[in-house]
Amino acid sequence: MTEGDAAAGGDGGSDAVSDLDADELLSQAGFDAEQSVLTRRQAQVLALRERGVRQSVIADRLGTSRANVSSVEASARENVAKAHETVSFAEALTAPVRVAVEPGTDLYDLPEQVYDACDEAGVKVGYAAPDLMKVVSDAAGDAVGGREVREELLVSVTSEGHVRVRRSRE
Repeated sequence: MTEGDAAAGGDGGSDAVSDLDADELLSQAGFDAEQSVLTRRQAQVLALRERGVRQSVIADRLGTSRANVSSVEASARENVAKAHETVSFAEALTAPVRVAVEPGTDLYDLPEQVYDACDEAGVKVGYAAPDLMKVVSDAAGDAVGGREVREELLVSVTSEGHVRVRRSRE
């Protein structure tokens, strides 16, 4: 890394990071702008940021400002979150097992509810009770506090036994 790179907010001397080519990274990952919710520029910025390249270095490479790179990155991350939400919604629609979990439910009661629904649908869930509670708690975030479900949740299980958790939204 040159002194200029360091002054521009470089990564402290990592030649591997300074030699990264965004378009090559996109090609390796199979990025297709026609099929993606990300623009090519958003994908370039994310590819470099995920490998530890600073925004100021990316700005220099792309011929723009650090503020613009920050804005592009924020938009890209928002688009990725929306895409995850869309996939989660689609999975919930098609999952053969859907269990509505009411606020006030004890997390320790949840596995039995899910296992019963899976038995009825002929679906095998791939988690023991403690692991299932952790998956639900982690995915629900602040909708679960301690052992209590605070907001209505939808726990769905795909035909492959994958568990998905969504906050119910009116």
